[in-house]
Amino acid sequence: MTRTLRRTRGVRLALTGALLAGLTLLTTASPAVADDPSASASPAGDEAGPTEAGTTFRTATALKQGQSGIAQASAGDYLYWVFPADAGQRPTVRATVKLPESAARRGTSAWQVDVYDGLRRRQACMYGHQTRKAAADAATVELSCVLRPVRSWSEPWANDPLPGSYYIRLTVVDLPAADLGLPVGVQVRTSIKEVGGSQDGDGTLSEPLVPGVSVASTNETGETGEADDGGASAAPRTVAAGKPEDGWASGWWTDRWLWTVGGGLLAALAAAFGYSLTRGRGRPSHVPPSV
Repeated sequence: MTRTLRRTRGVRLALTGALLAGLTLLTTASPAVADDPSASASPAGDEAGPTEAGTTFRTATALKQGQSGIAQASAGDYLYWVFPADAGQRPTVRATVKLPESAARRGTSAWQVDVYDGLRRRQACMYGHQTRKAAADAATVELSCVLRPVRSWSEPWANDPLPGSYYIRLTVVDLPAADLGLPVGVQVRTSIKEVGGSQDGDGTLSEPLVPGVSVASTNETGETGEADDGGASAAPRTVAAGKPEDGWASGWWTDRWLWTVGGGLLAALAAAFGYSLTRGRGRPSHVPPSV
């Protein structure tokens, strides 16, 4: 009897420890789901960023994830940059505009930063200062836009962020006519926060939304490619922005697998623990076995 009680108590302790370990796994599987904008993001790139900006979508200057770019422009210009973002990431764009000397300006101005995806759909900001006014004596104006997390797949009618290129457009939206053309200095910075599989969908895109990626990949595989007048095959079309440092997500791995496996493990442990509680202590020692 005593031996049976000890064995049952040991089983219960082992199952309780395994249950606690499974709960710890689930609570630490995806710590990046927190929505704190001050949380750690990818560090800025070590190499120097570009020193110019494009003036249209087609001429947008490419940025790497976490990289900064600077440009000298005139008030009233449209400035464009482009950077890649993958599924499970939440991009943040920050811009700093260095204004001309206050003695040269005639009044207040309003600046705005917009972000567009690879289909040139304007993406809404979760929070940030997307539009800001600068007083006549202000030296700089700070803008920011925190996008929604990028999803791996979305309905065709939805406007959800999808993997691919993201265009930054910076311009002044309200300015006295006398201040048009004054020189300004601009710095843009991109950062990426990993949010894990909490935003994953039930599908993947065949190609990221990068303009020209389908043509470039087709030419690289040699499936198509017409010869030019000199007989050489046409060069692959360059895409608007590069890929993330780790490449585009394959689409099958996500930390939701950890939640699935952890949930199954907890269910099995709970079933074993419930069985150990309800099966009883076995045949009492004073009861003879049945013949």
